[in-house]
Amino acid sequence: MIRRYGQAAETGRQYTRRPGVYAILLQGDHILATHQTAPVPEFQLPGGGIDRGEHPISALHREVFEETGWKIAVTRRVGAFRRFTFMPEYDLWAEKICAIYLARPVRRLGPPSEAGHSAVWLPVEEAVLRLGNPGDRAILASTLIRKVQNDA
Repeated sequence: MIRRYGQAAETGRQYTRRPGVYAILLQGDHILATHQTAPVPEFQLPGGGIDRGEHPISALHREVFEETGWKIAVTRRVGAFRRFTFMPEYDLWAEKICAIYLARPVRRLGPPSEAGHSAVWLPVEEAVLRLGNPGDRAILASTLIRKVQNDA
């Protein structure tokens, strides 16, 4: 069972399952996040939906590049969660299944190509508080705790 963050599913509402992949992009004591301006301005872990027939790691590379302009190297999967939300850009109620990977930014190839996104370096302490959804914040916090324990 994958832990749910955020609102519970509304009784009687139909949700479309949307698998997605997201990256914690650590560099020193900062992470590379994306700031999305709409529908609500917020900081997010870069990533997004997996297209039909697409491998999750390929989707992660594509989504991170679209939202940040960076090429990445994926290290490992660090967690997963689900959340129920309305996606206005698709006019869709979705059960998002979010797989989170630890990765490192390798090289900036250009600006984000996805409209309304900008790449932002956030101190990790700030990111744990400012990421837009509780699942992202929880997985980031637990990943940082494990990293500190492994480095000790």
